[in-house]
Amino acid sequence: MLAHIRPALVMIVLFTILTGLIYPLAITGIAKVALPYQAGGSLLHRPDGSIEGSILIAQAFAKPEYLHPRPSAAGNGYDASNSGGSNLGPLDQKLIGRVKGDAAILAKDYGSATIPADAVTTSASGLDPDISPLNARLQAARIAARRGASVAQIQVVIDGATHGALFGFIGQPAVNVLAVNRALDARYPVVQAKG
Repeated sequence: MLAHIRPALVMIVLFTILTGLIYPLAITGIAKVALPYQAGGSLLHRPDGSIEGSILIAQAFAKPEYLHPRPSAAGNGYDASNSGGSNLGPLDQKLIGRVKGDAAILAKDYGSATIPADAVTTSASGLDPDISPLNARLQAARIAARRGASVAQIQVVIDGATHGALFGFIGQPAVNVLAVNRALDARYPVVQAKG
């Protein structure tokens, strides 16, 4: 019996070392050389060198002068350590009530009866960094008013952070919220009124 167990134990140890240590370290090393920005988490830094965020993970932007991301069901909202959807099904009354309520508020705020789905629904991870171009365009007037810019100027910033479908046919065009908000702060900073 020991003759049968011994090779199995040796194989477990060997493949644990190979696939659990050597392979991940090799792939990480290759990625750091070939794609250092992406392998490092696609982090964006402030001028002082501190980390502002990752282009791949949504952040909570609630101030009216910023482009707002999709709603988040991750933890208490945008919690990368607790990502995941709400697991509420499409017929769940709690979800239906929340979506209808959010849509009514946004329709009133934006003066539009057409509210994009991503403005009221969460992504599967709750950390989707992108929104639809329609969602971004609906927010342009609010942002322009707060930043003292024209809607056309804000739309130029939004267009600059819009990326098309992968390879031209996979997925939908999307706008990266953090990229837009960084560009807005650089081009049209909010001037605080002196009190």
